[in-house]
Amino acid sequence: MTHAAAPSPAEPLSRDAQASEDPQASGNRQASGNTQDASFQGGPSTALRAAQAHVETLRARLRAVIAGRDEVLDWVLVALLADGHVLLEDYPGSGKTTLAKALGAAIHSDTAHPSFASPVQTASQPSALRPDAEASEGGPSPWSRPGLAPGEASSVPVYPTFRRIQFTPDLLPSDITGTTIFDIDARTFSFRPGPVFAHVVLADEINRTSPKVQSALLEAMGEKQVTVDNETHALDDLFFVIATQNPVDLAGTYPLPTPQLDRFLFKLRMEPIASEPELALLQRYPTPPLTAGDALPTVARSSLLAARRALREQVFVDDAIRLALVRLAHNLREDARTVQGPSTRALLLALPALQAKALLQGRDYVAPQDVEDLVGVLFPHRIVFRDGPDAALEVLADHVAASMEQLARLSLRPRG
Repeated sequence: MTHAAAPSPAEPLSRDAQASEDPQASGNRQASGNTQDASFQGGPSTALRAAQAHVETLRARLRAVIAGRDEVLDWVLVALLADGHVLLEDYPGSGKTTLAKALGAAIHSDTAHPSFASPVQTASQPSALRPDAEASEGGPSPWSRPGLAPGEASSVPVYPTFRRIQFTPDLLPSDITGTTIFDIDARTFSFRPGPVFAHVVLADEINRTSPKVQSALLEAMGEKQVTVDNETHALDDLFFVIATQNPVDLAGTYPLPTPQLDRFLFKLRMEPIASEPELALLQRYPTPPLTAGDALPTVARSSLLAARRALREQVFVDDAIRLALVRLAHNLREDARTVQGPSTRALLLALPALQAKALLQGRDYVAPQDVEDLVGVLFPHRIVFRDGPDAALEVLADHVAASMEQLARLSLRPRG
């Protein structure tokens, strides 16, 4: 695995500084005090270009492992950059777990976490004494720092990059959040972190566990913290959940209610891939799919956090975009075909998602096409329809068309 500088983005950030702008839209933006970083006067900043380079690194590594699902991979990256979470829904064997593992392998830790201060979690101890160490002899420990030679000690505890939780009916909240144990030698209690203490967490078949366990995970997703024995423990800032569920064989499952689904930024369907990429996967055999991206560089945790800050501060969102989102939400709530429309939280989550989508497209501003693309993955699982979920796309299409027509008349680029 290589920890190298990210390659130059395939599509450099672009902006037409001379583009004309609707005077009314410009006035609205000035009146609202919507100011941008001064670097826009001369084009996208260095931080924004670095953010796109890191995204391209992740995208290249994921596409090397996952074939035929470029659109799904891009939405997962959008959610990661927007500090959201993703729910993947499809039949067994469609690559959901492989996708999550590939994303975890594409990120390397470069920062310790305070919850891992106990001696049993430091990287300086033998792997046999550390939780979740590789069972196979000589395998890499998830607690070891990148760049350390086998057997080399480090006194700095390192945050695991990936954890998988297989949800079952008998799972307990402490199985995922962690538990307090008594240290006989120190004669004191210490907290032993659970699998949610990782950068990327795969919640496999989340609908097969009890609501009590689901709620424990949802606290971690919503607050980036867990509460054990009346003590709160913070999770990492990069904490990202990819949950999966199977739409068939629902006997004995606990479907997520709409308020819990609202915690997920996107709900994505992984449709069957085309024949050519499927054949390419078969031709890779006997090479394990996850090793296909090992030769490509990874991205540091701190780089992704910096990318999040850069896009939030420097990818421009015109007031016309905000107004279109509000009008769309109100129209959906008032539509006779809906029982419950999108929440205000959904609109707030839409803004960083739109910025991340623009970044993936090589732009430093949000365009109407970003809104049109986002609506189909952001709203359907948040809306309750009278005719069932099958009516989602039809209802959304009716209201999105009017919003797109209004936005098409405006120039939404930042003014130089």
